[in-house]
Amino acid sequence: MARLFGTDGVRGLANGDLTPELALAVAASAARVLAAHDRSHRPVAVVGRDPRASGEMLEAAVVAGLASAGADVLRVGVQPTPAVAHLVGALEADLGVMISASHNPMPDNGIKLFAAGGHKLPDGIEDEIEAGLESAGTRPTGAEIGRVSDVEDAADRYAQHLLDSTPHPLAGLRVVVDCANGAASFVAPGVYRKAGAEVIAIHAEPDGININENCGSTHMEQLQAAVREHGADLGIAHDGDADRCLAVDASGEFVDGDQIMAILALQLAETGELTHNTLVATVMSNLGLHLAMRDHEVNLRTTAVGDRYVLEELRAGGYALGGEQSGHVVFPALATTGDGLLTALRVMSRVASTGRSLAELAGVMRRLPQVLINVRVADKAAVVASETVRDAVRSVEAELGEEGRVLLRQSGTEQLVRVMVEAPSQEVAQAAADRLAGVVSAVS
Repeated sequence: MARLFGTDGVRGLANGDLTPELALAVAASAARVLAAHDRSHRPVAVVGRDPRASGEMLEAAVVAGLASAGADVLRVGVQPTPAVAHLVGALEADLGVMISASHNPMPDNGIKLFAAGGHKLPDGIEDEIEAGLESAGTRPTGAEIGRVSDVEDAADRYAQHLLDSTPHPLAGLRVVVDCANGAASFVAPGVYRKAGAEVIAIHAEPDGININENCGSTHMEQLQAAVREHGADLGIAHDGDADRCLAVDASGEFVDGDQIMAILALQLAETGELTHNTLVATVMSNLGLHLAMRDHEVNLRTTAVGDRYVLEELRAGGYALGGEQSGHVVFPALATTGDGLLTALRVMSRVASTGRSLAELAGVMRRLPQVLINVRVADKAAVVASETVRDAVRSVEAELGEEGRVLLRQSGTEQLVRVMVEAPSQEVAQAAADRLAGVVSAVS
């Protein structure tokens, strides 16, 4: 049986794979597991969601599950995922539950869990929660049933945290922000204005159905056009739950998470804040990031894909910055998870403080052409372990030498094998990726 928890919580088609019954069971089991680990007090859980329609249904189920297991619930409503993580710590709660499928289409939804302090749950605790799904345990009654209340100033608390974490005012900057019709819609434009920027907000009118629909960090075209149309200094793109930040420079050129990390790593190195002179990224980061950091004598450590694994490495090594090409960027001194709004504020602050354009700052890194092909298979683990596939990978690696690289990995949530190739030219990368994808497909 496949593991319920993927790289970022439980995710699936709302009311199909992810039913209210499952949401209730996960929440109740999480409360019981936390209570078993610490019986000194009654558990307190923060619950938030993104604006997709199914979140209303799943929020009700999660709240019921937590209360039925004896946990008190603090509802914070529609909030970015990093806001929920921050509020878990700020409100001294024991658990956080974020109901969101992040950048996925509207019909999907998910459940992300945070431990005390707002940290992602370790795999072992997730396994305990999954193992407890079939057991109702001893249900509390009477006054022992959990109580539910709303945190009216949740958004204000998070906004102030963001402003306190912005090192330089954004006065003089004109920015277009694409809120993906998601959770950022209620926070990002206002915070960026309070930080001093002139803000043009697009896709900031969520109706529960239009989240991530041809907008946000997975669809950058309209942001690129809007930046050029409004003569903006830059554009910022978030995803549905605002834990990602991607960018566009003044000419409309795309700036990805690797380039953002390069900008911020060099800024921290300049101020002496880049602990151990080390940046943490995943194996999916572009080879160009490795080369740029080498040229600037910054160490680069790599992890498995998923911001939880970046976080584990950051905490284990005491490092100051890490993230993913997809735009999840983590500042452990300021946040316990990827925070798209915090990242955007730090990037804009760097532009404002230096007087340099985003294009100039991002130019520190040359992004090598990268091709990623998702191949649907019957058994992803067997395909990746296949000697035929391994031989094909070794052959392509030998052809590319030091001027490129190959990465095959299993999807954390679907029966997919992701084939990624980087090479000196788009043509070479595409040809190699197509060749490997063909081998993967044939083996499956």
